[in-house]
Amino acid sequence: MTTASTPRSGAPRAVLADDERLMREQLRARLTEAWPELEIVAEARNGTEAVELVEQHRPDVVFLDIRMPGMTGVDAARQIAQMDVGDDGVLPEIVFITAYDQYAVEAFEQGAADYVLKPAERERLKVTVERIRKRLADRQADDASDGGERDSAAAPPLQQLLHRLSGQLGGLGVAGVQAKPAYLQWIQATVGQAIQMIPVDEVLFFISDEKYTRVQTATVEALIRKPIKELVDEIDPQRFWQIHRSTLVAVNAIAGVTRDFRGRQIVAVKGHTQKLEVSRSYAHLFKGM
Repeated sequence: MTTASTPRSGAPRAVLADDERLMREQLRARLTEAWPELEIVAEARNGTEAVELVEQHRPDVVFLDIRMPGMTGVDAARQIAQMDVGDDGVLPEIVFITAYDQYAVEAFEQGAADYVLKPAERERLKVTVERIRKRLADRQADDASDGGERDSAAAPPLQQLLHRLSGQLGGLGVAGVQAKPAYLQWIQATVGQAIQMIPVDEVLFFISDEKYTRVQTATVEALIRKPIKELVDEIDPQRFWQIHRSTLVAVNAIAGVTRDFRGRQIVAVKGHTQKLEVSRSYAHLFKGM
């Protein structure tokens, strides 16, 4: 694991993660050509180091090799997606480094993250750099005009992309047929002194604190010991949206979204008095509110 000692400046900052030293060196060299002002503040050899370095340096961009020993790039991205990183509370842009140019690229083209194919070809890298620079510029413009609320151009949630990548890169079934992800159907939770099985279809939202996650239905409030960062990998992302690092809400339970006196987006839940705050990293889910 290598880090740079250069103090933070106005230039965009990046962390590179790849278990192959030569690939890191090549990407660094070609990024210098394509994006001279980009400051590469650290390099990681695996996903665990990448997560640590992102937490330490709070970069604007993270380049993650999708296949690394131990923690993969997808797993690292999942952990990064649960952080509140950056001075503005916004997640870094994710760029995956991959040698797989079929299923994975189809997922990347949805827009929640970008990709670089191995080896890093100059022309394709220029496309990625231009996309990321535009996103960072749009973020700054939104901060200036909206008082800091991020309004990412209708990109699907990173959570959904990571689910898709996990299936496409590691979920091929018999004869190469894509295996359908098996999402949770029931929650085993504590209600008073009893254990109760709660259908996921009935859950309105999940909220975590330091030790427990509250499971809320229209009629039942229960507790489980599973944190949100684990639930997001087990719950269908088409049915539940993560709106805060500690909150998942059922899409069909969203009654509406308003802003409070501080400009924060607040979700109203059908059939319940609870108001759920949307963090800035997930504000793009309700673009235009």
